Amino acid sequence: MNLLAQELPEKSPSRIQETSQPTTTQKDPLIAKGLQTEQYIGVVTLAIAITAAVGVISRRVEYAIIVAFVLSVVLIALFLWL
Repeated sequence: MNLLAQELPEKSPSRIQETSQPTTTQKDPLIAKGLQTEQYIGVVTLAIAITAAVGVISRRVEYAIIVAFVLSVVLIALFLWL
């Protein structure tokens, strides 16, 4: 029996119809689009204060926090760039 010589039964192709999304961007309330300068300053000040407070207790933990923060920033920038 030659399988290559057999004819396949004809079936209508089943297709999935997709509806395209409108090109306008949807507003997501969970994503902050326009943070104010004061908020940026507050976040940076809080991060420095936490790192300084931990640094008083233990230098090794402070270095670990700094390395983790820098690595996180680099990875986030890399993923956003790609």
